[in-house]
Amino acid sequence: MTAGGPLTVVEFTDPACPWAWGSEPKFRWLRAALDGVAAWRRVYGILFDEDDDPAPDPDAEAAWYHRYIAGIAAHTGAPYASRLRWVARSSWPSSLAAKAAEAQGAETAAFVLRRLRETTFLLGAPADDVESVLGAVAGVPGLDHARLARDLVSDDVRSAVRRDWAETREPYPEVFTVEGAGPHPGAAKEVGDRYRFALPTLVFAGPAGRAVVPGWRELGEYVEAAARVSPGLCLEVPARTPEELLERHRSLTGPELALLAGSAGPPRGAVRFDGAGGPVWLHPAEAATHPVSRR
Repeated sequence: MTAGGPLTVVEFTDPACPWAWGSEPKFRWLRAALDGVAAWRRVYGILFDEDDDPAPDPDAEAAWYHRYIAGIAAHTGAPYASRLRWVARSSWPSSLAAKAAEAQGAETAAFVLRRLRETTFLLGAPADDVESVLGAVAGVPGLDHARLARDLVSDDVRSAVRRDWAETREPYPEVFTVEGAGPHPGAAKEVGDRYRFALPTLVFAGPAGRAVVPGWRELGEYVEAAARVSPGLCLEVPARTPEELLERHRSLTGPELALLAGSAGPPRGAVRFDGAGGPVWLHPAEAATHPVSRR
């Protein structure tokens, strides 16, 4: 791969966002293709805020939101929990943990975020307080768990996520007029008296300017946007076997195997977890410490 100059990618996301969960195969491909070429930064947009009004009937809300997730999964192909026990009461605890984990390295932070996503989309029990967040990430490879426990309640990390919250609520003019086919083209979302970027949104910035790719998009749209702002960029990802991918990522969905390995077949030796919409395959070492093993 080659590039015509510095390239940055900003990913607006939330650990509990079903569209972000469904976009993970494409984002894993992009992160692999851009490794060593672009700086990738995650911004936690806080889908469920602390001052949101509580649902008058939490069980009915969970049932409704489960149907909403199932509808999204019909478009993304992502697996999801067969039952959602509750809707995340706040995105803050998981976002604080994901942000705090960045101090321990990009790979560790990616493992932490993946575990947090899977509490919603595999287990149906979103990690939405400090205790459940720390329980969910216990055993993540390379993670200093005690340090994370200290950092996620620190003023510095909370300030960093507060900046993410504010950045998400300053959407660029071009996302107010987004049009596109499908259920989630990514136009700016109205929240209270403000607007925010739709989740997920990727913003590519390079020598030739800025390109915003919001909402649910095909992989080619991300690749084209990166090349548009960084002339001469050619993206490719070396072929990997399912076993190599499992060793690298530790958790794989069917769509991830199909995109990254050209195969929906399971990696040899993987531990299978079945949810609605399809299975997830876990590395044996991952399965041993994953919350699925405690069910």
